Order: sequence, then structure tokens, then C-alpha cells
Amino acid sequence: MDGRLLRGERSRGAILDAAVGLATEAGLDGLSLSQLAQRLGVSKSGLFAHWASKEDLQLAVIDQARLQWVDRIVSPALRQPRGVRRLWAAHETRIAFYAEGLLPGGCFFANAQFEFDARPGVVRDRLAEAFAEWLALLERLAAEAIEAGELPAGTDPAQLAFEVNAAGVAAVLHSRLLDPADTFARARHAVLRRLRDLTTDPTLLPEA
Repeated sequence: MDGRLLRGERSRGAILDAAVGLATEAGLDGLSLSQLAQRLGVSKSGLFAHWASKEDLQLAVIDQARLQWVDRIVSPALRQPRGVRRLWAAHETRIAFYAEGLLPGGCFFANAQFEFDARPGVVRDRLAEAFAEWLALLERLAAEAIEAGELPAGTDPAQLAFEVNAAGVAAVLHSRLLDPADTFARARHAVLRRLRDLTTDPTLLPEA
């Protein structure tokens, strides 16, 4: 790859990482090239070379947040053994990501989904696509645990995926107003207890 192109891609990624963080504070709709330029200490005109419109920037920020999600949550979880441990890891790495506080305004996706859920358009569609991907992953991991005999045959993968995701959403929302450490501990415990109650081999999961 041409050195200049590589540097350009790295620069674009760094800008988008900053934009994801800013969007958790100002909202995805409140995000602007002017705000981003001010946060980064660069000229607004320089950012126009990357995104010609606010909508283009919003879509790029969603895609960057998806990359962050895969890098910090999905990939570490998928390194765990196939079955109930992998499903548990998907929730545990999500809670750990929130607890690190890398995004100043909490979860990008939780904030953006509430912001755009009643606003039709390409931004909402992109958010819905990302959310559907996450739920589909959780459902697939639950189905794999059933196939491996680590969850009972009668378990509903879609229902279990809904429950695991709901605990994550509650954690990020509650943590903005209540004690974060207590909130994240409760969210972790809620899913761990649910999976330990369901699994055919509780020794596969931590006790607490």
C-alpha cells in the first residue's frame, strides 16, 4: 500500500474514533464537522476531504463504532471455546468495554438507537442493521451452545439473545445515573446466573 494512502487511512480512523466519542456526548445528530474539527484542533476544510456532508459523516461514524464493537467485544468473545462460554464472553466483554469508560457518553449504539429509532432514513437503517447483526450473533452463539449440549434442547436461542442484550442495554443506561460499578456488577451477575441456571454443566462458567 502506498505510504501516503496508509497514513491517510490511519488519519481517517483516528478522526472517526474521536467522532464516535464526541457522538456519545453531543448525539449523532448533534455531531458536526465544525465540532469535530474543534475537538481535534484541525481546520474544518481539511475534514471536508473525507466527508462531503453531515450524513456521510454520520454513516462513517456508525461504521467506525461497529469496528470498535468487533475489535473490543466480538473478537475477544469468539476466542473462547464454542458453546455457553462463548455466549457468556460476549456479554462479559461488552460489560468490560463499558466499564473501561473509553467513550465519554457511554454506549454509542444505545444512545444513537434511542436518538434515531423514530426517524426514518439511511442513518436509522444503518443503526438497525448493526443492531440486527449483534442480536443475530447472540442468537447464533446460543444455538451453538444448544448444539454442543451445553444448553437444554428446548432453549429458545432468540429469547435468550434478547435477554442477554437487554441486560447490556440496562447496564449502560443505568450506569449514566447510578453507581457504574454496582450497575455493571449487577448486569454481569444477572446474565451469569441465567446461564448457570440453564447450562447442563455449570462448571463451564464462573461461580460469580
